[in-house]
Amino acid sequence: MRLRFLGSTSEAGACPSLYETDRGTIVVQGLTLTDPAARADLRHVLDGESAVEVPRELLVRIAREVLGGGDPEARVTDHQ
Repeated sequence: MRLRFLGSTSEAGACPSLYETDRGTIVVQGLTLTDPAARADLRHVLDGESAVEVPRELLVRIAREVLGGGDPEARVTDHQ
């Protein structure tokens, strides 16, 4: 699988970040969700799965860019 960096809201170019794969899926890089109460709210977590937390703003901005209609000047910080 190959990844293409889509963007980040991090000033340092670290997480959280989103990537598009050559399989038509999205990879999310972020801090692992460790809060026990929040983890208890997750449903159907399979072996090998994890949950990460990302800002809503990042998802909205990337969705606008990928799906079109977004302002190209408002691109999410791109630290490749």
